Amino acid sequence: MLELRPTCEHCNKPLPPDAVDARICSYECTFCAACVEGVLKNVCSNCGGGFAPRPVRPVTNWRGDNYLGKDPASTNVRHRPVDAAAHATFAANIRVIPPERR
Repeated sequence: MLELRPTCEHCNKPLPPDAVDARICSYECTFCAACVEGVLKNVCSNCGGGFAPRPVRPVTNWRGDNYLGKDPASTNVRHRPVDAAAHATFAANIRVIPPERR
């Protein structure tokens, strides 16, 4: 079950459960689209993976209690600003590799 973390790890921008600009890596590191594109260059600063849009959990119980009311979003903020210079060095060789081949 995705945690649906509440903010961007870098800039701390709120990313509520319905945010369409939330991005996650396979470990669910969570960043806003602006930070993924502008700072991280699609390389996760924590694991080196790529990012995908975070799914939006339904707010309505359409079927089987699979909705936000039963499985609420996390309130645990993970604000860990990225050192842009250090990340650029880390990501330099990785970003040329497609995420599915990293």
